[in-house]
Amino acid sequence: MDSTVSNGTIPTVVEVVEACGEWFVRVVEDGKEYSRSFELESYALAFAEGQRMRLHLDKVVRL
Repeated sequence: MDSTVSNGTIPTVVEVVEACGEWFVRVVEDGKEYSRSFELESYALAFAEGQRMRLHLDKVVRL
């Protein structure tokens, strides 16, 4: 997935995705990316929501 925008910067984003029975939260901030995995969807969503609030974003992207 290419998350660059037209001016070449990478937007700040919080994403949640399920793969192989695990839940992953990907956070992109200041051009740096990190992710965390969770066994439970509820934990992943709570973590993602906390990151969304910390970063003052409008939404969490569910992939």
